[in-house]
Amino acid sequence: MIIGWAINSAIIMLAAATFFADRIPVNQLQQAVDILKPLLGSHAGIVFAVALLFSGLASSITSGIAGGSILAGIYGEPYDIKDSHSRLGVILSLVLAVLIIFVISNPYQGLIISQMILSIQLPFTIFTQIRLTSDSTVMGVHVNKKRTTALLLLIGAIVTFLNIRLLVSLF
Repeated sequence: MIIGWAINSAIIMLAAATFFADRIPVNQLQQAVDILKPLLGSHAGIVFAVALLFSGLASSITSGIAGGSILAGIYGEPYDIKDSHSRLGVILSLVLAVLIIFVISNPYQGLIISQMILSIQLPFTIFTQIRLTSDSTVMGVHVNKKRTTALLLLIGAIVTFLNIRLLVSLF
């Protein structure tokens, strides 16, 4: 998850510095590549594609583990890839992602839609994980302390509030 966070953060910082410094709207992936050429040279497209690929892989791995953890937790089990519930959660997460890839024909729109879906589902994942990590039957001795749970709920509420504001701003 840390690797996925680092890659996504690097892409966001690069995009913010490059695209928004001059208030340049980007409407296509090729346009983003063209804007990166002064920074990255003739290999901008390859660097951009590799960065998106690694970001996607990191997100897919994170999604699979989260899906497996959540489904195992619903059955009161710890995450274990050898367990059928964990495997089913991973498979469901990844199969849904692949189906979405095949349905979307415009890669730029697909990127925007995928980020919107991630933004919408994030609060559900956050609060489910908080519930599971605060349940002593699931976590045993590693259960969250009350103070940690309160802090996590506050963070989840802030993320939810920001996502709602983002969603409202799009309409």
